[in-house]
Amino acid sequence: MTQATLNVLVLNGPNLNLLGTREPAVYGHTTLADVEALCVAAGAERGASVECRQSNHEGVLIDWIHDAGVRHRAGSLAGIVMNPGAYTHTSVALHDAIKGTGVPLIEIHISNVHAREAFRHHSFISPAAAGIVVGFGVDGYVLAIDGLLKKARAAKPA
Repeated sequence: MTQATLNVLVLNGPNLNLLGTREPAVYGHTTLADVEALCVAAGAERGASVECRQSNHEGVLIDWIHDAGVRHRAGSLAGIVMNPGAYTHTSVALHDAIKGTGVPLIEIHISNVHAREAFRHHSFISPAAAGIVVGFGVDGYVLAIDGLLKKARAAKPA
């Protein structure tokens, strides 16, 4: 995979379509459309293309991860940046999809989940993730894209 052909998939889980209006004291006023524009611009600045998707349905997210695994093995996808939302704390199925496909994934959370309610402290996604970014607001997406691209570029054959 050359630098010019790096592709990143950004997946957002349940309720992230409510960004900008849902609990602005926790998540801010930035909308999902703003986050997607931020990610696409960050990718372009780094020589990568970024595709963004959001679903409130666990099965759809799993299907997208399966597809990403195929694309990664074919050399057309560096990996995934994913904010799994509440599925972070409940979904063994997402964990298994990530592990099963082998696609590199960076887990991202806008808020510091470890400073919130106790049930948010456990992640089923983290053990399957290549890295984790929490608590940097929407700028965390850019940090996650940077980390994913660095890992992809370091892994490419000489």
